[in-house]
Amino acid sequence: MRQLCAGVLLLGAACVAAQAETVGSVDTVFKLIGPDHKIVVEAYDDPRVPGVSCYLSRAKTGGIKGAVGLAEDKADASVACRQVGPLQFTGKLPRQEEVFSERASIFFKHVRVVRMVDSKRNALIYLVYSDRLIDGSPKNSVTAVPVPASQPIPVK
Repeated sequence: MRQLCAGVLLLGAACVAAQAETVGSVDTVFKLIGPDHKIVVEAYDDPRVPGVSCYLSRAKTGGIKGAVGLAEDKADASVACRQVGPLQFTGKLPRQEEVFSERASIFFKHVRVVRMVDSKRNALIYLVYSDRLIDGSPKNSVTAVPVPASQPIPVK
């Protein structure tokens, strides 16, 4: 992934700040040829809010197509974000910002995590969904991380 990011940066495009690390996976369907279908659990730290980590579970398609990167993963995903250390803010946060995106097919489909700021309740909301160029999916999952009342969220 780092080599891909470096190549993308050389072309003048930005790379997503948060990078997932795989925590584990479980097989859901045995495939005789190629990897099994599985559910993967990945963790990533919010790049602009140190102290918050999100755990994303999603389906990964196996088989021959999955092995060579031609398979389209299902739109099913779940997210759970938690405070794992002292909350810090690296600056003012936009009210809504994509914090993580990963390819779910060779063409035009991504799994995205968006952070939203709920100033009234002093909470950070994280939404995971899948999109596609033509037809996205309404399947989604949401989680919230409360911020202590003594620590207001700096909003742009």
